Order: sequence, then structure tokens, then C-alpha cells
Amino acid sequence: MPALTGASTRTRVWILVLALLLLGGGATAYTLRAASDRDAKATGTTDPGFTLAGRGGALYARDSATGRVARVDPSAAGGRVAGGPACDRFHAAGDTAVCLRRRPGVPARTYVIVLDRELREVRRMSLPGIPSRARVSASGNMLAWTMFATGDSYARSSFSTRTSILDLRTGYLVKNIEQIPLTLGGRRYHAPDVNYWGVSFAADDNRFYATVSTDGRTHLVEGDMATWSARTLRENVECPSLSPDGTRIAFKKRVSEGPREPWRLYVYDLATGREHPVAERRGIDDQALWTDAKTLAYGYGGGVWSVAADGTGAPRLLAPGASSPTVVGGAPARGGA
Repeated sequence: MPALTGASTRTRVWILVLALLLLGGGATAYTLRAASDRDAKATGTTDPGFTLAGRGGALYARDSATGRVARVDPSAAGGRVAGGPACDRFHAAGDTAVCLRRRPGVPARTYVIVLDRELREVRRMSLPGIPSRARVSASGNMLAWTMFATGDSYARSSFSTRTSILDLRTGYLVKNIEQIPLTLGGRRYHAPDVNYWGVSFAADDNRFYATVSTDGRTHLVEGDMATWSARTLRENVECPSLSPDGTRIAFKKRVSEGPREPWRLYVYDLATGREHPVAERRGIDDQALWTDAKTLAYGYGGGVWSVAADGTGAPRLLAPGASSPTVVGGAPARGGA
């Protein structure tokens, strides 16, 4: 057999390198495709027949065991039917639902998935951050959500949030409301540490309430979409939730500077300026949901609880192993985890 020449050796080496590259490229493509398929599967599709339609006053929540949206039903196995999409945060009102689903990988990104009343996907966005709060206006026209940009807890001193608002009527998306002109204490206010979170819409789809944090303090903010402006109303208010009649706000009030359960759940009357604690004495880190004009629901200790908004009674467990409650149909309800 004749000896290999230098040219033929180089040719064979290049053929080998090319084959390895093709194999490696194929493996990479397969891996990426498989990861994409897993991601799509994890985002979840809704089971046939599982919708928001025809369920007036029904309570929905995220099932902790499956990560899917479930309808609370005491007559069903386990007290619920978990047939909805997989979400980390969920809220619905009108004919619209919003599902926040964290994508795997670094840096953190989240799918914002807009769903119709049949829980069919109508829009999807991939945005940076970790899911925190979600809200749909009573009409279903306005959506808002908050992501942690840095940190993952409101109890920590170092965190940053991005809060977005989407108008489904126009398709206009405000990716971060931090640039909204803010009036604090009667004066225009500018600071690099301004953070917003926990939007709650009024019935007119124009006015909204939210938390603004700056200089180590939190404030209740009233915003106006038409004039694109915001003004502070009250200090030490977090995660506001406007009542169905638009007269009261449920919120988290910081009652301790320690890291362990620093908040209590309060209700604030917009007309009188008076506030009172509810009967829930544990530390609640959630944006309360008005299930009706008299009752609040919220997440605590891995379950969904309810309590009277007027400060009477005692907390009641609605759904163990659940979070992110929302009520569909009946009286307009606002909330979301």
C-alpha cells in the first residue's frame, strides 16, 4: 500500500473535522430543539373543556403540585380541577387572563402569556425578570405585571422591579412605568431608586393604584393613563388591591423592620382616609384579592386563605397547596399573587 502523502493526510483530517462539526451541530440543534419542546410543554396547554366561561363566582388558583391553574371545586378529587396552563402567577377578569411563566436558564426571563376566556393563547412575550405580581382590569382590557429585576423578595432591602402595563384595545405596551411623571408630597419628584409594583386598576380602565418605593419608604400611588401622571396618596402602603366598588384598598402595611413576617393586611377607605387591620394576624406577603365586596383572599404558607375585609371573624383556609387566587364572573374582583 502506498504511503499517504501530506496532501491526502490533510484532506482526511479536514473530512474528519467536518464530520465532527456536522455531528456536533446536529447534536446541538437536537438539544436546543428538545429544550424548546420541553419549555413549550412546561408552559402548558389547557385541557379540553377547562375554561373560564360559565363559571360565575368560581375561584381559580395555581395548584402547587402541578404548577397549573386549577378551579377550586370541593366536589372534585383533591378539592380542585387542575386543567389550566402552567403559570407562576395568574389572574383573570372579563374575557382575559394573564399567565406569567418563568423560562428556564440564566439570566432570568419570563413568558407573559395573554389568554382569552377559553384559555387559548392570544399573545406571548418574553421579558426579563422573575414573576412577582399580575393583574387584569375588570373589563379585561388592561393588563399589568411586575417582575423582580434583581432580588426575589420584598422583604429584602436590595431589590429592583419592573412593572409593565398593556392595553389590549390598542396593543400599546409600557414595558416599565418608572418614567411616569410622579408627584410626591405635592411636588414633582425624580430619583434613581424609584420602583413600582402591584398595580390595581379602577373600573374606568384609566385610573390605577400601585406601590412606589423610594428613599427607603413605600407610598400608595394613584396613576392616570390618559394624562400619564401619578401622585402619592399615603405612606407605608404595598400591593394595593381596589375593592369592586372602588371605595377601599386592601394592602400590606409594614409593622416590623425585622425580616420575619414584617407586614399585616389592612384595608384603607379612600374617602375618609381611615384604615384598619383585618383579622389575619400573620405576616402576609401577597396582593390580596377581593372575592366580593366583603371578603379578601390571599396566599399564605402554601395555601389560599380568606378573611372578612371589615376586620371581623377569623381567617379560613380555602385551598391548601395553592397560590395566586382569582375569581371569575360574579362581582368584579381584583387581586392576584
